[in-house]
Amino acid sequence: MEILDDQLQTIPYPSIMVGIPAYNEEKMVGDMVLQAKKYAHLVLVVNDASSDNTKKFAEEAGALVISHPINKGYGGALLTIFQTAQKYHPDILILMDADGQHDPADIPRFVSKMLEGYEVVVGSRFLDAERKEKIPAYRLFGIKMLDKATHIAAKGSVGISDVLCGYRAFSKKAYTQITYLDTSMHGGPDIIVQLGDLGMKFGEIPVSIRYDLENTSKRGPINMGLELLVGVIQVVVTKRPLLFFGVPGVVLTVGGVILAIQAFDIVAKTGIWSTNITLVAMMMLMLGMLLVITALILYAVAQMIQLVSRK
Repeated sequence: MEILDDQLQTIPYPSIMVGIPAYNEEKMVGDMVLQAKKYAHLVLVVNDASSDNTKKFAEEAGALVISHPINKGYGGALLTIFQTAQKYHPDILILMDADGQHDPADIPRFVSKMLEGYEVVVGSRFLDAERKEKIPAYRLFGIKMLDKATHIAAKGSVGISDVLCGYRAFSKKAYTQITYLDTSMHGGPDIIVQLGDLGMKFGEIPVSIRYDLENTSKRGPINMGLELLVGVIQVVVTKRPLLFFGVPGVVLTVGGVILAIQAFDIVAKTGIWSTNITLVAMMMLMLGMLLVITALILYAVAQMIQLVSRK
């Protein structure tokens, strides 16, 4: 499928582009493209070096397909979608999965919510009690834990109930800001953190996610959950070093100072050094100051990276 760079700009507002990352999704990708085309002016499938017929079936269904020569991971596929959107300039970009878990019939509701003035609209599995009950218990527990970690990374600035849901919509103002994503699974949470830092206006709508489909995860829920958790921790460490390193560092330093004063007080009263208290105080002071210095260095680096990326 060929499309001119400015073709979407000739469509009456709002022009809609759907981006679908896909890796070995030949079973469902064609059907997802056909359904999405009912509501979108352009459907893009990023074929992340699939070894099956994902590319063939996506093209036959009418999608614009961009294929990676090597597997770049979920975050890498998302970045290609954002870069392509920045080329074609749709008014609204919608991300959805290729495995059939997301319902393309929800696209008009995303668009309607976006037209209320939001820059980012995220699908939520928790706004509707009946839909929430369909989520397996082990998934619900993992989602909530990772959701909490992502909110910490975002400093609570996004105000939505399901930051990990991959079904999302972005305005032109929002998607043009995404110029870098980690290639791992945590590229999804990283998007939320980046746009939250920029003060984008977030909204959400209830969506249903299908968990009765086979092979919806190439890694399995445990492996994916662990990868997401590691990714979220990396986001916290790199984007919130003062929180992750600085706060514990200050606490340890203050505790070390208090123990040191106590050790000197014992010496003054008894003339005997308390070896245990002195050693603990020294260790706390050294570790605390190391964490504080690390936090300040990482904070400076993070600020420099943000400054460079905005240029």
